[in-house]
Amino acid sequence: MPTDPLAWETTDRRVAYTCPGFDVVNEAVQLPDGTETEYDYLSEPASVCVLPFRPDGDVVCIEEWRHAVSRINRGLPVGGTEPDDDDLEVAARRELAEETGHEAERLEPLVTVEPANGIADSVLHFFVARGCRPTADQQLDHDESIRVTPLPFEELLEAVRTGEIRDGRTVLAMSYYQLLETDG
Repeated sequence: MPTDPLAWETTDRRVAYTCPGFDVVNEAVQLPDGTETEYDYLSEPASVCVLPFRPDGDVVCIEEWRHAVSRINRGLPVGGTEPDDDDLEVAARRELAEETGHEAERLEPLVTVEPANGIADSVLHFFVARGCRPTADQQLDHDESIRVTPLPFEELLEAVRTGEIRDGRTVLAMSYYQLLETDG
């Protein structure tokens, strides 16, 4: 039984729909006032997002078709973790290499967030990668078409400021990084 008076109790759970990358979960729940209802949410593995800096200070950005919004999205390398990923840094390095062909000299954790916890159990781990250099070809998934586009940091920051970049992961990474840089 939940201990907080705001908590809901799950009485039944089933996967209503599954596809590569995520499930839609349906739960029967009892609300704090005793009301019984259903709640659906998206369930997916944790993801990593990398803010990769080259030695010259430029950011290794990507451009990728995002079908849900029918446009090219400019942003940062992001990818899901694998079931055997015990080390998030290894997952971040893998996604950086796969999507951009770059390797980092070092990685630092930036922040971990739940970007949409009203509708999903998603957890997103952000990293800052420094000293990124191209070392190999991209190793893209079958449904990825990605163009690597390094940008000066200030140009990327301005694109976030003006709303030109709308990708939430990129906006959050840049905003949080800026907060730390100006506070630190």
